[in-house]
Amino acid sequence: MNELGVQGVARMIKKWIAVTAAVMMLTAGCSSKETEKESAKPHKEKEVEDVVKEVEELPYEFPLTGIGTEKESSDRAIAVVVNNHPKARPQSGLNKADIVHEVLAEGGVTRLVAIFQSEKPEKVGPVRSAREYFIDLASGFDSFFIAHGYSPEAQARLERGEIDNINGMQYDGTLFERASFRKAPHNSYITYKNMVKGAEKRGYDLDQAPDSAEFLNTDEADKLEGTAAEDFMVSYGSPSFDAIYEYDAEKGKYHRYTGSEETVDLESKDPVLLDNVLVVQMDHQVVDDAGRREIDMKSGGKGYLFQKGKVNEIEWKSEAGRIVPYKDGVKAGFVPGKTWINIVPSISDVSFDSQQ
Repeated sequence: MNELGVQGVARMIKKWIAVTAAVMMLTAGCSSKETEKESAKPHKEKEVEDVVKEVEELPYEFPLTGIGTEKESSDRAIAVVVNNHPKARPQSGLNKADIVHEVLAEGGVTRLVAIFQSEKPEKVGPVRSAREYFIDLASGFDSFFIAHGYSPEAQARLERGEIDNINGMQYDGTLFERASFRKAPHNSYITYKNMVKGAEKRGYDLDQAPDSAEFLNTDEADKLEGTAAEDFMVSYGSPSFDAIYEYDAEKGKYHRYTGSEETVDLESKDPVLLDNVLVVQMDHQVVDDAGRREIDMKSGGKGYLFQKGKVNEIEWKSEAGRIVPYKDGVKAGFVPGKTWINIVPSISDVSFDSQQ
């Protein structure tokens, strides 16, 4: 299924029905041929409705996007720490990620923990070093974890085998490749082929799909309520890292920008298009002279969930290591598609113009 997804295909077919019906009405007259056309019209609409029904009732869904698929996916999730420094942009592979977590590292710099399952990126990077809370984010999906480098605390956890992983510190120049057009530490990349090769080297299985997230059905997504908020910003204290989102009503998705620069794929130039943007507040503490942080990813707290050009205040909970939104005590389902999760020290770091 391409990026239009099930809903997009259905909309296209319904639009085709409307156009076909309009043409037939314009050409209608009194002749017997025209009468035959009118009598054939319900049959044509029924045929197309059957196609719509078939598309909407694909037997399986990808567990992290809720998008329909003809075959049940058994692929394991793969988590990659992706560099988000300005010198690392645009990155490779983010447009293929099901979920991206954006979170502070040292010095006001954000890094990304991208989760891949429904799509296989040809290449991902630049890959950057691990922190303890990156491991926590990846563990919620039982991911195969990929990074290049680590903090001392993250290194200890990786070496204890808390999560299946490979790291560029051991495989630099073999599984991880250095690009000539960027300078270290902004030039480490890994191909999907080498991810699989790395898992095989370490004896890790890649054939167990993660548990499914909670998704809205088509009717629920179309009837979403909330405060209108099509454009919003998530501030990390610097224009170099502040994220701006703009809703594209025609596509029903969000574009993401840093300043005036849209988040796109380096090779294809395809934009990262999002169906859900979840912003959650977590307690941040700087714990050493290097500016490393501890982030409380277990206690839950406040947040916002942006979907379909609308926003709702939510509470988030940690469930089996995942960040799960709740509204009025009930799980808030995601719109089928891709999700970006911004983790911030304060919910006041989110700003938008609400429109009633």
